[in-house]
Amino acid sequence: MASKKTAIELIALQCTECKRKNYTTKKNRRNTQEKLELKKYCPFDRKHTLHKETKVK
Repeated sequence: MASKKTAIELIALQCTECKRKNYTTKKNRRNTQEKLELKKYCPFDRKHTLHKETKVK
């Protein structure tokens, strides 16, 4: 069954240092058009790093 396009989109947050996708979250495309950039904890680096939005496979 084909999924319909909605305003809410599932995204992944990728660490800028180790390049691993550590978090998944939802984003409302109508309210935030630009890509998310959040400081989150990276368990592989064991410190807080910048995580950027990428697509979920």
